[in-house]
Amino acid sequence: MTLWCEQAWLPGGPVDAVALELDGDRIVGVAPGAPRRGTVLPGLTLPGLVNRHSHAFHRALRGRPARAADSFWSWREGMYRVAAALDPDTYRRLATAVYVEMALAGHTALTEFHYLHHAPGGHPYADPVAMDRALVEAAQAAGLRITLLDTCYLAAGFDRAPEGVQRRFADADVEAWAERASLVAKLDDGDRVRVGGAIHSVRAVPREALPTVAAWTGERALHVHLSEQPAENAACLAAHGLTPTALLDDAGVLAPTTTAVHATHLTGDDVARLARTGTRACLCPTTERDLGDGIGPAGALAAAGVPLCLGSDSHAVIDPCEEMRALEMHERLAHGVRERFAPDALLRAGTDGGALAVGAPADLVTVDTASVRTAGAHPDGVLLAATAADVREVRVGGRVIVRDGVHQLVERPAADLAAAIRAVHAP
Repeated sequence: MTLWCEQAWLPGGPVDAVALELDGDRIVGVAPGAPRRGTVLPGLTLPGLVNRHSHAFHRALRGRPARAADSFWSWREGMYRVAAALDPDTYRRLATAVYVEMALAGHTALTEFHYLHHAPGGHPYADPVAMDRALVEAAQAAGLRITLLDTCYLAAGFDRAPEGVQRRFADADVEAWAERASLVAKLDDGDRVRVGGAIHSVRAVPREALPTVAAWTGERALHVHLSEQPAENAACLAAHGLTPTALLDDAGVLAPTTTAVHATHLTGDDVARLARTGTRACLCPTTERDLGDGIGPAGALAAAGVPLCLGSDSHAVIDPCEEMRALEMHERLAHGVRERFAPDALLRAGTDGGALAVGAPADLVTVDTASVRTAGAHPDGVLLAATAADVREVRVGGRVIVRDGVHQLVERPAADLAAAIRAVHAP
């Protein structure tokens, strides 16, 4: 199959008239300056955009403003109420609609940081991986690749046992988590579905359990919420005399297969530890500003050589262009300096290093370059102007998932999303 791109963002930047040759789900040829042939993709074609941090059920909280002074910690109570209302069927419906929204915004792959494991009261479902299975089925229905991170959650804080809805998140101990995670690993098909592990946070996984989680994940992906809030840092210092980053480093958690999510409140030594161990950082700018978490040290991390990727986390916004743009704009706000991140660096974060190159998956996103938002933009400036509304076509493994801005597998995504959210909030 030949796709002729009016413009395509190749590893060296945007190029006119590029023919992409596909064989199955892979790119087998890239020809810049090619004559028009095959299927024409008007606009700018990018590598598939990757959402590296998602909590699908948090989407039910969008557009529900606080009625009094609020913070991350009070927001969390609303999140617990949503979590309490879900079961495998309702979660499948909600997650499917959320993942369809991701596809319409230009995502071709997502990483779900999944910790809603058990039935109310913390009792396992008859199928211990029923909630994991619901998320895999949701991604398949939406046409997206998924990396499912089964999350270890054992405590409510450094000195507190899980209570209330937190019991749905928690396993009895780290060995019980590893046993259940091994069942989840059977869902891994090596292609569209990948399974990894996660440490919810240093608050939720005791120090002595950290090496077990790291050992279980091995070469799989391992993610951890890190220094999202100053209160987390203060509590960790009080409990262990170490920052969360230093604690994870001492426990052998930090590694090239590890991704630190948020990494908002880091010391210089923390940044150096992430760089030394090859650990990656996943920033979620729209959630971090929505929750008032703060502006992460993206520039310092990049300067130290820490690879960056992006996620939409609580889905206050699902728009990969906005996440990429915010990486630069937040640096401007924090430091009063423009162009900390060149456009190619923004795209590298937004695609998690993906490229339109021979041998790469045929995961493609085509953006309208003639909308009222993008008209007149230089090709490598489109990321600073476009929004999710400018996404015209999305292919995953060569298969068309979105065409002319319409999802091809789900007929009424907005109605489905509204119905799924109403069901969660029903009295």
